[in-house]
Amino acid sequence: MTARTDRGGATVLVVAMAGLLMFVMTGLAAAGGLVTAQRRAQSAADLAALAGASHLDDACTSAREVASRNAGALDACLVEGQEVLVTVSVAGPRVPWRDVRVTAESRAGPRSLSPG
Repeated sequence: MTARTDRGGATVLVVAMAGLLMFVMTGLAAAGGLVTAQRRAQSAADLAALAGASHLDDACTSAREVASRNAGALDACLVEGQEVLVTVSVAGPRVPWRDVRVTAESRAGPRSLSPG
């Protein structure tokens, strides 16, 4: 009968920890991708709203053009007087089980100043 030793026990622990580290890093990368996509969506929405407000006669067409130039899709456009409200979405991080899109809203137009 041979004596049992603990040889190889550390290898199993290292492999398990490496797997856990890879899992955590994948989650952090996805979260970072979502933050980046949200920033891109907000930037595209802000620029699209400004473009729409500067061309009120054809606001939604201008907003759509600017959104597409910033890798976004104009999901909604509403003109209320001299203000333009847009909703823009961009592609989020790539995940194999789902198509991720991130959405942002923005409003642009002259501000009414109240006295006082």
